[in-house]
This record gives sequence, structure tokens and C-alpha cells, in this order.
Amino acid sequence: MGPYRILIADDHPLMRQGLKKVLEEKGDLKVVAETGDGLELLNLLNLSKLAPHLVILDMSMPNLGGIEATRKIKMTHPDLKVLILSMHKDKEYIQQAFSAGAEGYLLKEDANQELFSAVETIRQGGVYVSPLLSGNLTRRK
Repeated sequence: MGPYRILIADDHPLMRQGLKKVLEEKGDLKVVAETGDGLELLNLLNLSKLAPHLVILDMSMPNLGGIEATRKIKMTHPDLKVLILSMHKDKEYIQQAFSAGAEGYLLKEDANQELFSAVETIRQGGVYVSPLLSGNLTRRK
């Protein structure tokens, strides 16, 4: 069946490199491309040779942020899974991400412990929310 192909979009090169290194340590995951720009992400998705299964997408990027990029991805690639990676804990951001079509929302501060869990949950068809946020979704303000 081949490796599970991932595209990383984050405007911090060190974050992209770290994610790639960690992900590829697990033998069945392969990072097929990376970018630091939302518009370049959309261009990369049109390269059929990449054919990612999952995009790990930073909420805040130049030229096109994570929410709008997710909307555009879902319009042109409805089967492509999206995991939003963010430092934002606000309920509003989480709701916007899922409304745009994301399958997961992972806090950067959780990424070290939860990255594989998030990827695997989404890979299996589930929806993922960082454990630190699950209370935010059920509590009223």
C-alpha cells in the first residue's frame, strides 16, 4: 500500500524540519513536500506526483492562513485530510478550523506528545482535538 504521504505547511523552517524528522522516524509515514506559504501549498497540491493523504497546516502563514487554505483544499481535494497545527487555544479558532473542513486541531505545545496520535486518528477516519482543548469545546463561556 505504500507509506502514508504528508505535506507540511508551516512558516517556520525549524518547525517543518522538526515535524519531518519526527514523522519519518515512523517507518510508514513519508513527508512528500513542505512549504512556508499558504499559496505555495495550494500550488503543490496540484502536482499529482505528490498525492498527499494528509496536510499538516499551520494556522498562521503568509499569503493564505490555515483556515482559508483548508477551505480551498476541501473545494479542490475533498478527500485530502487536514490537521491544523496552532498555538491558538480559543474556541473560536477551533470551531473555524472544523467549519472549514479540518479533521484535526493540534496545539503546538501538545505536538511533541500527541503528533502520532493525531495523525493516526485522522488516518483511521476519526476527528482529532488536542487533549488540552477538549474541555474548551464543551464548556460554555
